This record gives sequence, structure tokens and C-alpha cells, in this order.
Amino acid sequence: MLTISQLSVAISVRGIPMWSTPVRAAALLFPGLLAGAFGYGAVNVLYAFRAVPPDVRFTFHTALMRVNGPVVQSLMGLAVLSTLMLALRSRSGSRWVAGTASALTITSFLVTRFGNVPINQHIKAWAVGTPPADYAEILHRWEMFHFLRTGCALAAFVLVIGVVLRAANRDPGDPATRPATAER
Repeated sequence: MLTISQLSVAISVRGIPMWSTPVRAAALLFPGLLAGAFGYGAVNVLYAFRAVPPDVRFTFHTALMRVNGPVVQSLMGLAVLSTLMLALRSRSGSRWVAGTASALTITSFLVTRFGNVPINQHIKAWAVGTPPADYAEILHRWEMFHFLRTGCALAAFVLVIGVVLRAANRDPGDPATRPATAER
């Protein structure tokens, strides 16, 4: 059985890691997009929802979730995959930090799947029917789940930034981190 260190050496050429720049780029891109999408929802969409009558919110919420579903699921999968790849390509402490970023992204997925999605199904029914008397409490719970997944996604993104910056400072052989030289 290969260890992570042996696997890391196996996917290098003459000791130079392959794909380090694309892995770092993906690990920045996908968690960043996920944190941005959730952050936009937390800062803008939630407050817009609060400013309209409940029936408008339910209808728009349902339409938004129908469109967001495939996009956010794809972003979550890509964020998990890219942070796992970053963890595999990193060394020592950075590996743990990247692994933590991946765990936070997985947590964001689990909160979404088991917190927000079931409530989305209720909201979908309310859009065409009558909401229960305690609908405001249920919407508050949805918002708390949303803030939790947003915090997890943002923390994951911040951790990835730290890993990538640390690697850039430590890996002068990587063409992406080599200082530019003046041509003569």
C-alpha cells in the first residue's frame, strides 16, 4: 500500500511536482466561488427575501433553489475534490490545513443536504399552498443553516489561501512563483 508521501513522489518528474500550479489554482477557484455564492446569498438575497411578502419570498426561493441546485452541487463537489488534491500535493502542516479546508467544505455540503434542502422542500410546498403557523421559525432555521454553511465555505477558502501562499513562498522552482527577470 502506498503512503501519501510515496504517492506524492510517484506523481512527480525528477522530483519536480506535476500539476502543482493547476491544483493550487483549482483549490483557490472552486472554494472561492462557493464562498462567494453563499456569501452573496447571506449578504444580499436573504435581506431581499425579508423585504418582500411571504408569498413572493416562497415563489422566488423555490425558483432560485431550482436554478442554484445543480450549480451549487457542482461547486461543492469541485471544491471538495480540489481541496483534497491540494492536501495530497502539500507537505506536513500545509497538508493538515488543506485537509481541514476539505473537511469544512464537506461540512458545508452536509449542512446544505440535511439542513437547507429539507426546508427548501417545505418552502416549495408553501409556494403553492398555505404555510404553517410557525413558518417564520422554520425560515429562521433555514437562515441559520445558511449562515453556518457560508461560514464553513469562507473558512475553507481562507485556509486554502494560506496554503497556497505558503507554498508559493516555499517553492521557488515553481514557474508560477518564480520572480520575473528582466530580459537583456
